[in-house]
Amino acid sequence: MSPLPRPRLRRPRLRAPDRPHYRPGDAMRRWRAFQEQQRVALRESNQFPSDTSLAPTPEPAEPRRSTGGATPLGSAEGGDGPTPERPRTAEGTTTAYGSIGKPINRASPIYVGFMAAIGVALAYALVHLITRLTTTLTVLLVAFFLTLALNPIVESLCRRGMRRSGAVTVVCLGLIGVFALLAWLVVPPLVQETTELGNNAPHIADDFLAQRWVKDLDQNYDIGTKVQAEMDKRINDGAFVSQVFGGVLGAGKAVASGLFQAFTILILTLYFLASLPRVKQAAYAMVPATRRPRFISLSEEIMRRVGSYAIGQVLVATINAACSWIMMTILGIPYAAVLAVVVGFLGLIPMVGATLGAVLVAVVAFFVEPQKAIVVGVYYLIYQQVENYLIVPRVMQRTVAVPGAVTVVAALAGGTLLGVLGALLAIPVAAGLLLLYEEVLVPRQEHQ
Repeated sequence: MSPLPRPRLRRPRLRAPDRPHYRPGDAMRRWRAFQEQQRVALRESNQFPSDTSLAPTPEPAEPRRSTGGATPLGSAEGGDGPTPERPRTAEGTTTAYGSIGKPINRASPIYVGFMAAIGVALAYALVHLITRLTTTLTVLLVAFFLTLALNPIVESLCRRGMRRSGAVTVVCLGLIGVFALLAWLVVPPLVQETTELGNNAPHIADDFLAQRWVKDLDQNYDIGTKVQAEMDKRINDGAFVSQVFGGVLGAGKAVASGLFQAFTILILTLYFLASLPRVKQAAYAMVPATRRPRFISLSEEIMRRVGSYAIGQVLVATINAACSWIMMTILGIPYAAVLAVVVGFLGLIPMVGATLGAVLVAVVAFFVEPQKAIVVGVYYLIYQQVENYLIVPRVMQRTVAVPGAVTVVAALAGGTLLGVLGALLAIPVAAGLLLLYEEVLVPRQEHQ
């Protein structure tokens, strides 16, 4: 017979005498007390001006204890220890540096007026600063435009295996060679004709005074005596001499300033050409990544159009200047090289540049021989048709496509704002804006 199993005796669990008895609702009350303490600390640290009163927030009410003697969080009897008091900075509190006053009322008329006056002063200072920097901004704009015009040539050389630094050097040397060639064509004839004019000035004056109608005017109205008296008066007048001397100095200063600005534009163009990829990369990095590919494609297309337009316009003006030089050489019109260079520069101006060059050549030919002026007018009338319908479409077929009305408005606006430079930059800027209109604005409106 097997023995009966021995029953197990459970030992009673002894509870520590200092451990309070927790009821089910004590944990929630402790959590709410902790949240209230955090809100109080946050309000004291932020000190929002919109608060109506910065008086100390009263301590949260102590939760009711259960019969088991549960203590709230942060009390001396709880397990977490006492919570240190935060320093109070309410209104009227005295500190080591004095009592704290009321916050600034931002709805006060004095405060609003003072801030508005500061805004107006800053806007005026910004406008004044931009006005003072007009010359510098113009130089930067011209250098950037030349950079976009020369960048396709640099990119073409780079695609043929040349490093960008070498390509920029080649383009720079070619640009210097072009300007040296223009100076060689213009400066010697100009100096020669100016010297001849100075040497022949007395003979020209004598021939003018010896003409019959001049003698009749002098005999009837005593013109020579009056002119001589007026000249003597002007020469003896110190103000007139100072004005003439100041005008000469002003002209010299303008020439020196123009040469310095041209040199500055050349240097900036070289820097921009050498660092254009890094500049574009830095600019593209500021665009959000989600829109960066489309922004890059649009920017590259705008810069391509601007550069192609500049190169095409220079090519069209060069063809015009070369054909004009050949025509003037055949007709025997003096200053053919100088006039051809002037016609080329005027051809860069859209819409009216070629017409101005034609009028200038016709006026010079009229003083040489009136019949030659008629021939010049017929030549330019035919050449304009050839240029508009044959040369320009072939050269500009891959550049910009701007409607005629937009071209006229853009040229007028650019000429009003920046003169000849504005007229030159108006059409490529209009082409870029037109591209943004077609690729960004219209698709967005269609999908809304």
